[in-house]
Amino acid sequence: MNSRYTSAKQIFAQFGIDTDLAISTLSRVPVSMHCWQGDDVKGFEGAGSISGGIQTTGNYPGAARTPAELMQDIRFALSQIPGKKRLNLHASYAIFEEGQKVDRDRILPCHFKAWVDFAKENGLGLDFNPTFFAHPLAADNLTLSSPDEEKRAFWVRHGIACLRIAEYFANELNTYCLVNFWIPDGYKDTPANRLKPRARFMKSMDEILGCGYDKEKVLVSLESKVFGIGLESYTVGSAEFGMQYASSRGILCLMDNGHYHPTEVVSDKLSSMLLFNDRVALHLTRGVRWDSDHVIRLDDELKEICKEIVAADALDRVLIATDFFDASINRIAAWVIGLRNVQKGLLTALLTPHKMLTRLQDEGRFTELLALSEALKNLPYEDVWNAYLEQQNVPDSFTWIQNVMNYEKTELNGRKD
Repeated sequence: MNSRYTSAKQIFAQFGIDTDLAISTLSRVPVSMHCWQGDDVKGFEGAGSISGGIQTTGNYPGAARTPAELMQDIRFALSQIPGKKRLNLHASYAIFEEGQKVDRDRILPCHFKAWVDFAKENGLGLDFNPTFFAHPLAADNLTLSSPDEEKRAFWVRHGIACLRIAEYFANELNTYCLVNFWIPDGYKDTPANRLKPRARFMKSMDEILGCGYDKEKVLVSLESKVFGIGLESYTVGSAEFGMQYASSRGILCLMDNGHYHPTEVVSDKLSSMLLFNDRVALHLTRGVRWDSDHVIRLDDELKEICKEIVAADALDRVLIATDFFDASINRIAAWVIGLRNVQKGLLTALLTPHKMLTRLQDEGRFTELLALSEALKNLPYEDVWNAYLEQQNVPDSFTWIQNVMNYEKTELNGRKD
């Protein structure tokens, strides 16, 4: 290992790349791991399935059934993943004492104390998401844009409650909490009026943000979506709405790379967003033909997204989280594969001579630019990656999967619904 890394270090140095610096930089970049991969997005409210234009497919054994099991699985997954991590929670993961369950508009910080304790024990920051789906008052896929004033007010109260919980997270953990708003609202068929639902959504968000919260500790983002199952013709929270609203209200725009048309790519949007925004939030996933939330692979788009972040010197301006859910394979392996690929994509970007490539572009030397870009693909990235894994004291690329399969035998196989 040492000789291979020494050789790789010398090779990258020829392109002006300091591999030690790349590894050190990567170790400080937080990636927020989504909790909902571990239990198929069901949460702890007793939901048998999810709704809201999304779904989890597959019936692989071993899904977490209780808070204790989910925390145990998250802890094990984290032990197989290098780098700095945060944990991303949905409001539906509130933990209630016996007989103390409340509806979503009345959730309190005390319902998340166990998660704060877990975060402290494992050195994690917490991020948060109001849950506007899988609820009787979201059965028609109209929440913050609902024409029913009582229903709309219920969801506004839920949003405010989530900001209060986020402040609690930030104060307890001494780090920011990103609160991401995404609603499933929309219509299956062409709507009679597109403007009024969006006007109600805008009013609702204004009421939530107007509650008063610590903007230094609580970062609010708004996530858009192009369509969902049963919402094929119209989604209230479109990309145009999300970007305009976030810009006009001084909050973050969150881009999920599965939430656009198939020919749109987030990698091409990042540079524009960074020119006009201090910070941008990301949900990394993998869409296959639609927003299908497949496990992240080290594909061209992931590498291109990471390249754009690093080339723009924006590692401290882009808040990175993962968002996928696959119940057809081992759920812990899904976490590990996805998070390790994000780390690997970022390392590849940090090992790329962006200044050299930019100079060729600016000088119009496009033949050389293309040739160098292709030649860089053959550099020994894997040797630097293995050195990073060793420094992080996590299993190598071949050992971790055996650890996960052993965990499946000893822990997961005994779980029955």
